[in-house]
Amino acid sequence: MANIWVRKPIAVLQAEAKEGEFGSVPGEARLRRTLSLWSLVALGIGAIIGAGIFVLTGHAAAAHAGPAISLSFVLAGIVCVFAGLCYAEMASTVPIAGSAYTYAYATMGEFIAWIIGWDLILEYAFGATTVAIGWSGYVTSFLRDLGAVIPAEFASAPLSYDPAAGTWLLTGALVNLPAVFVIVVVTALLVVGIKESAQVNNTIVALKLAIVVAFIVAGVWFVKSSNWVTASNPAGAFIPPNAGPGRYGWSGIVSGAAVVFFAYIGFDAVSTAAQEARNPQRDMPIGILGSLAICTVLYVLVSLVITGIVPFDRLDVPDPIALGADAMGFGWFAAVIKFGAILGLSSVILVLLLGQPRIFYSMARDGLLPPFAAIVHPRFRTPYITTLITGVVVAIMAGLLPIGLVGKLVSLGTLFAFAVVCIGVLVLRITHPEIHRPFKTPAVFAVAPLGSVSAAFLMVSLPSETWLSVIVWFVIGLAIYFAYGRSHSLLGRGKKSPRPGFENSRRAGSGH
Repeated sequence: MANIWVRKPIAVLQAEAKEGEFGSVPGEARLRRTLSLWSLVALGIGAIIGAGIFVLTGHAAAAHAGPAISLSFVLAGIVCVFAGLCYAEMASTVPIAGSAYTYAYATMGEFIAWIIGWDLILEYAFGATTVAIGWSGYVTSFLRDLGAVIPAEFASAPLSYDPAAGTWLLTGALVNLPAVFVIVVVTALLVVGIKESAQVNNTIVALKLAIVVAFIVAGVWFVKSSNWVTASNPAGAFIPPNAGPGRYGWSGIVSGAAVVFFAYIGFDAVSTAAQEARNPQRDMPIGILGSLAICTVLYVLVSLVITGIVPFDRLDVPDPIALGADAMGFGWFAAVIKFGAILGLSSVILVLLLGQPRIFYSMARDGLLPPFAAIVHPRFRTPYITTLITGVVVAIMAGLLPIGLVGKLVSLGTLFAFAVVCIGVLVLRITHPEIHRPFKTPAVFAVAPLGSVSAAFLMVSLPSETWLSVIVWFVIGLAIYFAYGRSHSLLGRGKKSPRPGFENSRRAGSGH
């Protein structure tokens, strides 16, 4: 029986980081260390500034926190500080692809690594789904401004979920066609080897930041506390009276924080790029913490402005910022914001769909998934099989599911990943105190437990239907691990150099 608690030696991971992701055999394809410090910060901002601001802010305000959604972002930001410090230490110590999956493999063993890897697959898939639904909302609104109307039955989800009754409902729509379209296009680009250069990514980030700042500066003049008055908040309180568990009041603020936590999925995007950073030991911590600080401030300011412009009970739409721009009466400015949101969300989808096949790839190289998941296209040098599988599954979900449900699923996956990384940093400090750490989490014996506990606290605040869905996903993952992964694990069987799909990678390298 394979040892399900076997840990991947830190020395092995650090050696892989030095020689490149695909090893040191001549002719093998390699990842190149081309990302500068600003590119890492821009990568984090590019992945964070997306669905959190352009999509989920409105839903979380309408369904959970009201005008106090800004406090939800503050709470989520505090949790992220704990997790971000722990991610910074792990990313600088083990600068290799795989993110939380790799960190868990090194600190808590293969079984926990499998769980977090399986969780990351859920996180990236539903993350891309959520952003694609938001993208659809902005594209539909933008085209309508230009006189091109997409029929409602082809621009919204045919399924809706009623959490109170616990039932699925038919909305009358057929399929969210724009959401399917963007997933298909991005998947095709990724299969043929599309590469986001640092310059292109930086340009997109600069554009997104300019649009968000412009919205804040323009919108602050239209903020009125009278917009806080709604049927559920007749007194116009900043924190609406509690209307049930997780709906307004302080419990609503906590539930809102759990929902918008999805916004900070950009941490994973930065950490998965560790093997492509020029100076990861120095730049990874700055990239992670810098992007977190910038984005948290922007989230808080945007949420204050949007709930002051539009009554929060009207914000449960796929494109709340566009709704706010329309409310200000600046037709041309609304169009600019919508176009910028489309570009920004497109880059987020690209990052997320790029990340999930990489997780598949890392797990397959360790033997936990079938070798086909690590096959690299001989010409395009992409994990094209898993990219296609991911694209098909995400396109189906984006075309059928409502945004509120999938966003909550991503939040739970992200919180779980953060909790595991916080625990992993603490375990590594205790078991390997001698390892050189370019960045050390300050007060780690307080920060790491606080990060895990706070993440767990927000996880508990998520609705029961979210937990049920994730438990089903978890059970499926356990079945796959014990049916396949445990017996095929290379480390579990005593193999020192996991290289599934190596021959395909070598052929890819020689074919260029």
